Amino acid sequence: MSAPLTTPKMASVLFPISVLLIAILSVQGGASLAKSLFPTVGAPGITALRLGLSTLILCVIFKPWRLRFTREQRKPLLLYGLALGCMNYLFYLSIRTVPLGVAVGLEFLGPLTLALAGARRPLDFLWVVLAATGLWFLLPIGDGISHIDPLGALLAVCAGACWAVYILAGQRAGAEHGPATVAMGSLIASVIFVPLGLTFAAPGIWHWEILPLALVIALLSSAIPYSLEMMALTRLPARIFGTLMSLEPAMAALSGMLFLGELLTLKQWAALLAIIAASAGSTLTMKQKSAKINEVDITPPQ
Repeated sequence: MSAPLTTPKMASVLFPISVLLIAILSVQGGASLAKSLFPTVGAPGITALRLGLSTLILCVIFKPWRLRFTREQRKPLLLYGLALGCMNYLFYLSIRTVPLGVAVGLEFLGPLTLALAGARRPLDFLWVVLAATGLWFLLPIGDGISHIDPLGALLAVCAGACWAVYILAGQRAGAEHGPATVAMGSLIASVIFVPLGLTFAAPGIWHWEILPLALVIALLSSAIPYSLEMMALTRLPARIFGTLMSLEPAMAALSGMLFLGELLTLKQWAALLAIIAASAGSTLTMKQKSAKINEVDITPPQ
């Protein structure tokens, strides 16, 4: 008799990997759908709809009003919510003029910088060089190397900085409540950025036919990927989880190409691959005492 193609052990690994890849595709599919609505609703309007509806979904799931935060956790919680809202707002503003894959690649430099902040070994500096090389070819440095809008690129990098703050503050604020902290952070973000987004939204936001599409964006960007990521995170080692999350810029580029017709140059693809390699390499070679960085949900609620 021939041996089975997959063993139970292999199947137990393939399932969470498949689930995580679906989660990544869901997030980037939601971002592509959001960008397609910019001409009608505007980037601030999409931010308001996506953040507001996502908050409603998360509140129904996690019931954040039941949570109790100590005095020491309240400041990180406030910072976490502000970083969450600002990250969303800046990211959507950036992809108005920057291809989705490039924006996610630039944004990904935030958590990557955080992961490499304590670099001491020679191998760590290889990842720093790779990330810096990718950044050089993605940013509009020199004679229009990659034809990227400077303001859009800057907004994506700033969104990445907010992502780093989101991770650091989230670790402290969510130490006791775990994923339920996302609902409270999203509620804080909504109080500020939903009114701001509605103020600067395009007139099309008030058309009722936009609401179902906005709900789909909220589901693709938050409820579905959060649920799938939690399934994967409980079944995969943190390093493997972090390594697979490094594929996010490439998935974003593919999503932009398939759904938005955004084609990248060879240099831009090489730059994205350099950033992906730096992120995956830093995750796999990270010292055990620093492994907690990979246990944080590093998928931005885009």
